[in-house]
Amino acid sequence: DTTFYVIALYFGSIAVKNVRYVLSYSLIADFAGMIAAIFLAYAFFG
Repeated sequence: DTTFYVIALYFGSIAVKNVRYVLSYSLIADFAGMIAAIFLAYAFFG
């Protein structure tokens, strides 16, 4: 949800039309962050 809001707000304010690559890479980064959070939670709280 936050990813789409930030893309819409920031790129809308500077009038960028093509956000195709930004959207795909930001969703990949979100997924990587979720995987890292799960891994660290298991490592610390086990």
